[in-house]
Formats: sequence, C-alpha cells, structure tokens
Amino acid sequence: MSEATPVIGVLALQGDVREHLVALAAADAVARPVRRPEELAGIDGLVVPGGESTTISKLAVLFGVMEPLRARVRAGMPVYGTCAGMIMLADKILDPRSGQETIGGIDMIVRRNAFGRQNESFEAAVDVKGIAGGPVEGVFIRAPWVESVGAGAEVLAEHDGHIVAVRQGNALATSFHPELTGDHRVHSLFADMVRGRRAPESL
Repeated sequence: MSEATPVIGVLALQGDVREHLVALAAADAVARPVRRPEELAGIDGLVVPGGESTTISKLAVLFGVMEPLRARVRAGMPVYGTCAGMIMLADKILDPRSGQETIGGIDMIVRRNAFGRQNESFEAAVDVKGIAGGPVEGVFIRAPWVESVGAGAEVLAEHDGHIVAVRQGNALATSFHPELTGDHRVHSLFADMVRGRRAPESL
C-alpha cells in the first residue's frame, strides 16, 4: 500500500455497506467498515451509505459514534453520503422523524423520500459537475432531494429541477446510489478529495 492510498471507512451500522466497500476498492482506496468510535481514528475519510436515515441516526447514537463523527467532520475529515447518507450530512431535515439526528457538515435543507416510495424507484442519467466522461447513472431509491443550500454549499447536479448532488468543502452528498451501477467515478472523486486532504499532512 503506497502512502498515496487513502484509508476510507464505510459507516457499517445499516444500509448497503458492501457495495460501497467494493466501489472504494475500485477507486484505489483501502476500504474498511466502521462501527465504533475507536475505528474512526484509523481512517482518512468516511462514506455514510444509503439505508434508513432514522435507523442510522439512532444506531450511531447507540454505538457512541455520533459525537466523535461530528467532531471529525467539523475538523475537516472528508465525508461522502449517499441517499440516507445525504440526509445524515444535512444541517437541517425538512421533515425529520421524532428523535432523528444528523451528523451535519453541509449547509442544506433536505426532504426525506422526496422522489417517492420504494416502488417508485428509478434510474436516471445525471450530469455531475467535476466528473468527466459523460453522465453518471444514478439509482434513486426512496431518494431525498435538497430543498435549498446555503452560501457555502455548491450544487453539483440536478434532476427534474431538484438538487441531487452537493459539495461543501470536504463534504460530498448525492441523492442517488452510484455504488449500485458499477460506475465508480463518484467514488473516485471522493477518493481524490481524501487524497487532497491528506497531502499537506504528509509533507
């Protein structure tokens, strides 16, 4: 493993963890599941996968990982959230469930299940700013969308007039699941973000 190879964790409390581990490995990263606070210390970046955002929130609190994770994100650790992970990275949820918490990190307001229920899932080609080679095939499963973003957040993609990809500093979020398509360009973008964050520290 070279010094340039980032170690990226996948929050493995609930959701499609295995698919992200595969996609990160394909993006030349070392991928590890993360469930406990002590496992956060050994990673350079973290993916928060899709799943059920309320369940992920409650399990993160239960496993004692929510506060350490917030602290690392505030300190600049790169983080990428897909679908439920996007909800987890929002500073505000428009329609939160009772007791639902977020990690935060992106100045955006997110609407849960905005694109419809499970049986209304769909795939769509999405042009993502910063990703070359044509549109990314996005899988939308009970997907959220972003109602609005603050001044610090950059919109990377829209679908049907709704914001579906956002970046703010070292935080990235998509409404859709790129890990389900075999196209690893979004994960490569995130791995590059992690490498960029590590570079000054290794000088």
